[in-house]
Amino acid sequence: MLGIVDLPLFIGAVFLLNVTPGPDTAYIVGRSVAQGRAAGVMSSLGVSAGCCVHALATAFGLTAVLAASPVAFTAIKYAGGAYLAWLGLKLLWSSWRTSARGAGAAAQAPATDRRSLRALFMQGFLTNVLNPKVILFFVSFIPQFVDPRAGQQTLAFLALGAIMVAMSTVWTVAVAWMAGTLTRRAGEAPRLKCWLDRVIGMAFIGLGARLAMTQR
Repeated sequence: MLGIVDLPLFIGAVFLLNVTPGPDTAYIVGRSVAQGRAAGVMSSLGVSAGCCVHALATAFGLTAVLAASPVAFTAIKYAGGAYLAWLGLKLLWSSWRTSARGAGAAAQAPATDRRSLRALFMQGFLTNVLNPKVILFFVSFIPQFVDPRAGQQTLAFLALGAIMVAMSTVWTVAVAWMAGTLTRRAGEAPRLKCWLDRVIGMAFIGLGARLAMTQR
């Protein structure tokens, strides 16, 4: 069908990949823990939108070009690493500023979070799009399930990409919801929230450094 081969194997592999923790999952859980369920869910949707970009780029051959270009690959990995580190520093700065201002400032944080859902979506989107590991994954994984002799390879890539994005979205939204639910009481404890922001901020900086050191 559409040049797709071993579809059940593909679905099983995507399921296993989803339940195996990775940078996207760590980012989404971090947002949920630090800022609540809504932040985690919007971050998850942003990551899924980034996966859509990778799926389209793979279908039309752009991902292979980026993966084969040392200059482009290096630029993307450094941009992605710097962006994650910047998000981590923002969280650290926010936690220190909130701690200095006291509990009154912390109590206002949930309203700010609600107004910044669009920003959270874009941040999730950029962390995924600028992740060179995702580029390498798409260019090496999906082609294994497309018949090279098929006449409609582009449709096959698009169909497989859509299946992968749909499955990943269901999983990451569920993870974000559960993580946010388990930690929503943090919003009622300003000091705990400050420390969570600091831990998550340091984790983002670590993820950024790891991303910048990604090898092709």
